[in-house]
Amino acid sequence: MSDHNTAPPERLYHAEEEHHPENGTYLGFWIYLMSDALIFAVLFATHAVLSQNFAGGEPPAELFSLPLVAVNTAILLTSSLTFGYAMLAAQEENVKSAIRFLAITGLLGACFLSIELYEFAELIAEGAGPTRSGYLSSFFALVGTHGLHVSFGIIWIAVLIAQIKQKGMQEANLRRLSCLSLFWHFLDIIWIGVFTFVYLLGVTA
Repeated sequence: MSDHNTAPPERLYHAEEEHHPENGTYLGFWIYLMSDALIFAVLFATHAVLSQNFAGGEPPAELFSLPLVAVNTAILLTSSLTFGYAMLAAQEENVKSAIRFLAITGLLGACFLSIELYEFAELIAEGAGPTRSGYLSSFFALVGTHGLHVSFGIIWIAVLIAQIKQKGMQEANLRRLSCLSLFWHFLDIIWIGVFTFVYLLGVTA
């Protein structure tokens, strides 16, 4: 007796292929990145509008330490370089090297966050918290949102390291690593904008 509810393996394969189109994950992730870029665009625009709203408080030149921010910027940009090495190692199926460079990237990201949190704590201790003025509200919103993204990136790195240790450089892990690479480099680009327009121009204006 034939079973009409059981499709031939070839038909099942084509049906599964229809539900998982080629490069569908990358397309979806690019859409996510574009939506995230819009969020940061709004935050940048808000900060630009409130850039002179100090409410009688100190201007950026008296609030920020450019050398400290420059060091933090160098740390994040270096993490982008180490992530690039992780991608090269992954393409060569060098699992140990990929994991090592991913771990270094995560540590650099944690250093970046530590310095950022230190800066926030110093500002709040000096009475320059997010409720002090419109300028500081927009500053904390923009820089804090970026920092939150870096935190998610570090968690993602840790999870991916565990997945690679468990299953190696299979196709799914390579795809996840590529998406994480896009995300991490995207955060670097956003931070360059923050450093240039918020810190550098703010202090020198």
